[in-house]
Formats: sequence, C-alpha cells, structure tokens
Amino acid sequence: MATPPRRPTNPMEAAEAVFKPVKKPAPAPPREPSTAPNVRELVSIRIDRAVLEHFQEDGPGWQDRINDALREVVADKPRG
Repeated sequence: MATPPRRPTNPMEAAEAVFKPVKKPAPAPPREPSTAPNVRELVSIRIDRAVLEHFQEDGPGWQDRINDALREVVADKPRG
C-alpha cells in the first residue's frame, strides 16, 4: 500500500487554505430584561471610593443599602 505524500499535492491550494477568512460566529441575540417583579440584575458600575466606603462601613449588606438609596432617589423623582 502506498503511503500518502507528506506535502500537499497542490501547493497553491495549501497556501490558500492557510489564508482562508475565518468565519466569525453570529453574535448572541441581546438578552431581554426580566419581566418578573423584584428580580435583581447583575451589573457592574464604577463609583467613587468614598461612596463605596460609606456603604461598606456598616458591614455586610452594603449592596442592599446602595440599592435602597438608589430606589429612594427613583421614587422621589417626579414623573413627567
């Protein structure tokens, strides 16, 4: 039985195979926000160090305290 050649038989095809464009995967569809009430969303925000220290100084639960403070601001904002 004959062994296959170590090199491709057509060097032009081998060279083109190296430079073929890579197909990019389709982007994931945007995620729909949850419609369930009182469901929390994981987000990343940048806040000043002083603000973070203020909420963390009372210990665990600082993220809930930030959420409560933001909820008060939203509730106090006039609609219109």
